[in-house]
Amino acid sequence: MSQAEFQWIRDHGKRMDSDLREFLIQRLHTLRWIPCFLQRAVLVFIERFTRVPVLVELEPDLVFSSQVMESILSKDEKRVDYFSSIHTCRLDVSYYELRSLVKRSEIKRIMLDRRVTTCLNTATPVTGAPLAWKGKNRGSKATIAVIDTGIHPHPDLTTPENRIVAFKDFVKGKTDPYDDNGHGTHCTGDAAGNGASSEGKYVGPAPEAPLVGVKVLDKWGSGRLSQVIAGIEWCVANKEKYNIRVLSLSLGSRTSSSYKNDPMAQAAAEAWKKGLVVVAAAGNDGPESGTISTPGIHPSIITVGATDDKGTLDRSDDEVASFSSRGPAPDQVTKPDLVAPGTGVTSLRVKRSFIDKQSPATRVDQHYSTLSGTSMATPIVAGIAALLLTENPDWTPDQVKEQLVRSAESLDLPPDEQGAGQVQVLREWFKE
Repeated sequence: MSQAEFQWIRDHGKRMDSDLREFLIQRLHTLRWIPCFLQRAVLVFIERFTRVPVLVELEPDLVFSSQVMESILSKDEKRVDYFSSIHTCRLDVSYYELRSLVKRSEIKRIMLDRRVTTCLNTATPVTGAPLAWKGKNRGSKATIAVIDTGIHPHPDLTTPENRIVAFKDFVKGKTDPYDDNGHGTHCTGDAAGNGASSEGKYVGPAPEAPLVGVKVLDKWGSGRLSQVIAGIEWCVANKEKYNIRVLSLSLGSRTSSSYKNDPMAQAAAEAWKKGLVVVAAAGNDGPESGTISTPGIHPSIITVGATDDKGTLDRSDDEVASFSSRGPAPDQVTKPDLVAPGTGVTSLRVKRSFIDKQSPATRVDQHYSTLSGTSMATPIVAGIAALLLTENPDWTPDQVKEQLVRSAESLDLPPDEQGAGQVQVLREWFKE
């Protein structure tokens, strides 16, 4: 195999992200195991028939239209998804088409539509959320959208009234709420479960918050960047209709790219600019440094790491969980912004879901299970954000973040481990 097959990747590498370059090269390296006299035929097959899921960022001044895309794509391309907030298209292309695309002047950058996964690896009282409840604030005036594996109509979300005000499915296109993985429902309970099935024992910070379930990850807790971006854009488009104020993203993807070039981070930042408080998981790749997942790498949004509260209400023994991802993020951005309880968190169980079948040891009873991860810490902060917005409906995302960061309790650890510290609800936030 000659080096000519790789030359076009080298020539145009600056217009492709590192994940896409690695993906292409790995596929071409398979030619090494093919007899020389067959390599040319196999190469032609790979270039014509191997499909690559990509995100194509167009130059900002280019007005998107079907005519423009028809001039760029082959006639075989059946579907194009366009994300207007980040001037980016999602499509599947062959190597042959990609070689042509990367040369086009209309195109700014091409990225692999890589996989996104859940950030899964006694919490509410530790944060001080009951202080808000004494002031009759239970998050009822700020809808939380949980962008995840779905949402199951658990009794703690539907009793005494159904608080699931909307459901959008980007995986199977179903209209009724469901969660075949179980992760999204657990996260929803972390933010807003009301303890109806536990006589008030397992309650999230915002137990009266309206809820929107946005399914972007499949039964196995996996999806594509493009699905998450579609979910974020849907929430922005429907924020007035459902009073969506907070996005909770307990998912992520490892990246070495700058937040300026990462499409999911950019979509999250655009939602922030449109008035939505975006709370994202730091990731579960600690304790190594530089392991923050996207979209948590963006400096604007709230990125949450996890603590181990040792199962006690005494905050003096709390520490950052070993699995919690550490900063800095690319561009030397200090992350996470703060941390919250994320070890051994008991929340809503979805019977016969993927997690329920795979991890029977997590079950507490028929209604609850216990999980760990920055996935659990993130919605706890999202729930507290809903409390702040219920109390202060005119606040911007920047004001919410400033209050959360300013009130966090330091664990006397470096900022790239704890951010500002562990999230805390203060009595003075709320009217008695």
